[in-house]
Amino acid sequence: MTGGADGGVSAGVGERAPRVLIADDQTLIRTGFRLILNARGIEVVGEAADGVEAVAAARELVPDVVLMDIRMPNMDGLEATRRILAQAPGCRVLMLTTFDLDRYVYAALALGASGFLLKDVTPEHLAAAVRLVDTGDALLAPSITRRLVERFASDTARPPAVHADLTALTPRELEVLTLLGRGLSNTELAAELTLSEATVKSHVARIFAKLTLRDRSQAVVLAYETGLVKAGDTGGSR
Repeated sequence: MTGGADGGVSAGVGERAPRVLIADDQTLIRTGFRLILNARGIEVVGEAADGVEAVAAARELVPDVVLMDIRMPNMDGLEATRRILAQAPGCRVLMLTTFDLDRYVYAALALGASGFLLKDVTPEHLAAAVRLVDTGDALLAPSITRRLVERFASDTARPPAVHADLTALTPRELEVLTLLGRGLSNTELAAELTLSEATVKSHVARIFAKLTLRDRSQAVVLAYETGLVKAGDTGGSR
């Protein structure tokens, strides 16, 4: 499917457009997002008004990406995300929220959600975000994500949200995970470590496999919760 008339973030010729499910209890939000995505060549295969409907629709429609509201009746977005990712590990979930520092968003990232969007997101950012997570990457707005993770990862009163044994990693992989936790992209990692991007991607893939991580969102949460990254750490080491 090709893009709409504006062409700015539409799919190119031959590029597969992601199939999207929108889960939100507000009809106007669902309708608005559907119109925005359809106009940019992204197919909306279904809508859900609560978490129960979202889980059922995801099972039936097998979308590539789910736009998931957090606060919904009958079943909230967090439980719906857990169930959807359990039944369809290849699906990507983007959380929708009106708050950029929401405890439930943090829990969703730990579960394996690929990122979050504020509901006042621009049309261009919405379409770009859907395409980004469909490629298997995570949507991490560095400043907001860092504040979110720092706020909740430091809560020692609760158990870690992401469990993993870091002893399985090599020293180089620990270094890569630390920089991932600080928000560096693969390009920035390559520059920081004087490696090719292909080598960086191999390191990242091995880290995810060894620690059973879905994507960068879980890697960031884990890096903070294990102390590899602490509040205030930013960028590389050079």
